Amino acid sequence: MIKKRQKYTAEFKRDAVNLVTTQGYSYAEAGRSLGINPNMLSRWQREQEAQGEHAYPGNGRLTPEQQRIHELEKENRRLQMERDILKKATAFFAKEST
Repeated sequence: MIKKRQKYTAEFKRDAVNLVTTQGYSYAEAGRSLGINPNMLSRWQREQEAQGEHAYPGNGRLTPEQQRIHELEKENRRLQMERDILKKATAFFAKEST
């Protein structure tokens, strides 16, 4: 039997982390009451502390920093391609002039 991966909303994750951080539950207690693995709660808490309001972006969504990196990598590839074309054109015209 294949077990389907459970998806949780960002709101659920924030509420689960709040059980541990503000209400004083242990990871094990909160995990049992919510039916999730305590390690997952710990990971969600670390992610929320590290990324703040941008934590849990969801499938296919990127944080602003990840989006900026993606755009810069795309621009870098384009500029490298243009540079390579200009190098080839320079070599071609250098051969033609001799």
